[in-house]
Amino acid sequence: MTAQKIEPPNRHGLLAGGNWIVDHVKMIDVWPAQDALANIANQSDGNGGGPYNVTKNLAKLGCGFPLAGVGLIGRDTDGETILRDCAIHGIDANAIQPTSAAPTSYTDVMTVTSSGRRTFFHQHGANAQLDLAHFALNESSARIFYLGYLCLLRTLDAVDATGRTNASRLFEQARAAGMTTVADLVSNESGDFAAIVNPSLPHLDYLFLNEYELARLIGASATKHPVQLEAQAREVLQRGVHDAIIVHLPKGALGVRRQQPALWQPAVRVPATLVVGTAGAGDAFSAGVLLGLHEGWDFQRSLELGVCAAAASLGDATCSASVEPWENCLAFGRKLGFHADLPIK
Repeated sequence: MTAQKIEPPNRHGLLAGGNWIVDHVKMIDVWPAQDALANIANQSDGNGGGPYNVTKNLAKLGCGFPLAGVGLIGRDTDGETILRDCAIHGIDANAIQPTSAAPTSYTDVMTVTSSGRRTFFHQHGANAQLDLAHFALNESSARIFYLGYLCLLRTLDAVDATGRTNASRLFEQARAAGMTTVADLVSNESGDFAAIVNPSLPHLDYLFLNEYELARLIGASATKHPVQLEAQAREVLQRGVHDAIIVHLPKGALGVRRQQPALWQPAVRVPATLVVGTAGAGDAFSAGVLLGLHEGWDFQRSLELGVCAAAASLGDATCSASVEPWENCLAFGRKLGFHADLPIK
């Protein structure tokens, strides 16, 4: 049975746990065939992983509320980079714990210069060892608890003999403490995708995912049409998510709540000439939506900020370098305009 959620009035801020990653971004001229060669035009390092991207983007958006992280990093240069960056952006990193047992997780992000399309080569590193014992939820006064990414956290993702995961137990504990619980997924090719995600659904208030992850979760074909996406999202809602399924895709975002009409927010029309890279756009979207949810904004306005923050993030090859204060992101998106609206009904 799902624990009853209580809502203490003094909760404020966001606590983000999960994958803390350094992205090594390489801009390449072409995606090569097997055994062929591509040229690296330039390279840079940046933040990666759901909690790192979301908290840094919220800081850059000027959210105005406390941000804190939970995770594992190695005792290495990449780990030091993460802690230093958190300090610069006002993210409480006291619960981002160094370990000598594994290196800091990293991802080589290969981005084709002409298109912004990217391919990821990932080292799980210390993130694979993150578990329940690393979280002290009773010490946090955060309003929102975010965990990402499910399907990329080996220990928390492990399905036990009862069919539960420790990620699902973590969400259950967070809701019982009065936090709003949020999960994000990764497009992992794992064959037990649904088995990993399903146990957490009854303990989630919000679930972020893209159209491919949504289709995998329910065993259907992927679709980009809002009407079909709504039907798929409502199927996931029936598995226990308490408030909303939020689906992001290149042409927009769909928010589906229980017993309420679905909301479609078209994406910003960003000219190809302004797109440097697409890495982290989904997390920038999530950060924009979470800012609105924390501040009690109308759901549609939260989705609008999400797509505008995602559009702003496209201006750099890294995940967060081009994200600006939320007012600027909204102004940027509204100036460029949005893709044609697609009716839900």
